[in-house]
Amino acid sequence: MRGPDTFGSHVDAFLAYARTEQGLAPRTIEAYQQDLNDFIRFLRPRGAVGPEDVTRAAVTLYLVTLRRRGRAPATVKRRAAAIRSFYHYLLREQLISSDPTLDLGAPKLPRRLPKTLSVEEIDRLLTSPDSSRPEGLRDRAMLELMYSSGLRVSELVGLNLGDVDLGAELVRCIGKGDKERFVPVGAKAVSALLSYQRSGRPALARRRVTQALFLSRRGRRLTRQGCWKLFKQYAKKARIIRPLTPHVLRHSFATHLLEGGADLRAVQEMLGHASIGTTQIYTHVSRDHLRGVYARAHPRDGMRIAIRQRGRGGVPGRSQTRRGR
Repeated sequence: MRGPDTFGSHVDAFLAYARTEQGLAPRTIEAYQQDLNDFIRFLRPRGAVGPEDVTRAAVTLYLVTLRRRGRAPATVKRRAAAIRSFYHYLLREQLISSDPTLDLGAPKLPRRLPKTLSVEEIDRLLTSPDSSRPEGLRDRAMLELMYSSGLRVSELVGLNLGDVDLGAELVRCIGKGDKERFVPVGAKAVSALLSYQRSGRPALARRRVTQALFLSRRGRRLTRQGCWKLFKQYAKKARIIRPLTPHVLRHSFATHLLEGGADLRAVQEMLGHASIGTTQIYTHVSRDHLRGVYARAHPRDGMRIAIRQRGRGGVPGRSQTRRGR
């Protein structure tokens, strides 16, 4: 091994750059740090003491080793992205002479359809809080707002009083990369928020001065962990057996909008996706929904499918109708 270990100082400089110059979220910075530290732990026994000692073969071997250890494809892809960003920074700052990640292909992930709830399950979930209690008013408002506007959990708990304009039926939120967006709020969510602000929030605040919209029992800003815990409780209360996360409400929001005929670009804006490709995963719809749309929209074949489906349900189908003429 040669020279002093320089990995640590370079990683610290990169994370500072990502925080101050790129404006990345604290959770993203934390994930970068964990991923790069794991990469460095892999390299050190192999003789690398600094970023300039790393070869393309070493990076490839690390990613292959992750797969052999059974790491999820999403984890492998995230770590490859962290390493690539790290070396792009070092090369731009002229701290290294070559980039071992140049043209390194990102591992392809299997296309997974997002988990969603049915409209009936949504109704059970959103009506499960006890609105006679301050906490229930808060939780009903949170659930309604998440489904109404497709907010991420971090965006939800980060809301302040001034971020919600109930008169204009809009919510202002700060998404990934500190990007601001305004999202419509539905009538039921507006009603739930009004009830919470009038009766629930004052009881939870306990004279504590805070701009946070959603408060814990102690009058402090509700945390992401607290929101996840509440979501699991209400999912159980609503008799939804399969594992759920708060993000399922965001998935359901997008899917139900698209199934209802919403424009893909509009959904992209509301979700705060930088790329339309990210939003396109929500264009999956059930076969029954596709059949229904086709039957309503197509002037010839659609009518044939509609008649055939009615025939299966006990109503005379096309062949039966012909015999009856």
